[in-house]
Amino acid sequence: MKNQKFVIVGGSHGIGLGIVKRLADRGAHVTVVSRSSELLVGIDNVKHVPWDVTTDAIPASVLPEQIHGLAYCPGSINLGPLRSVTAASLMADFQLNVMSAIASIQAALPAMKSAETASIVLFSTVAVAQGLPMHTSVAASKGAIEAISRTLAAELAPKIRVNCIAPALTDTPLAEKFLATDEKRAAMAERYPLKRIGRVDDIASIAEFLLSRDSGWMTGQVIAVDGGMSTLRT
Repeated sequence: MKNQKFVIVGGSHGIGLGIVKRLADRGAHVTVVSRSSELLVGIDNVKHVPWDVTTDAIPASVLPEQIHGLAYCPGSINLGPLRSVTAASLMADFQLNVMSAIASIQAALPAMKSAETASIVLFSTVAVAQGLPMHTSVAASKGAIEAISRTLAAELAPKIRVNCIAPALTDTPLAEKFLATDEKRAAMAERYPLKRIGRVDDIASIAEFLLSRDSGWMTGQVIAVDGGMSTLRT
């Protein structure tokens, strides 16, 4: 990955930041598109583009002329019963998780096509495959992301690979309200066969692999990184 160029949308916190750090450690040049940059200070070979992808599409002019990989990391965990789901809440999740992801890929696509090969990584959730109560809005938008991942993998092959990661609850700022006390952490950990909550590096390491040429024969895949929740009963 040394000297290769990557774009991480939403790379200033949580899993996105974990991906940025891993890529930078391998000598890559990373452009981070996000609203904030405080946690990026001191990381070598990182350029920050201040941008809110939910309000405006990223202009191609702020991106590298050649891009070897793109990860779209923004997400939401808006949970609630069916009676609380509104058109506005569905649209907000769809805008963040789907429409802004597609716009980001469109902005980066010419530069990705100029690379010899390139890789796109998107993010779903365990709730799409598992079926979890209170997840109507987020599961609907992330289910669309899984479909888009396969569609784009077919459309952009053979030069650009597209894969998707489906995590379970991971210890990030986005999940703070679910992990606010030791009791909540213990209860959440107990739900997983591996008896712990996901860590940023659990997910970031898989994203790094999918962005690299080490996964050069993988495309169109949705990879569960969820402590065994989606497949095991113990």
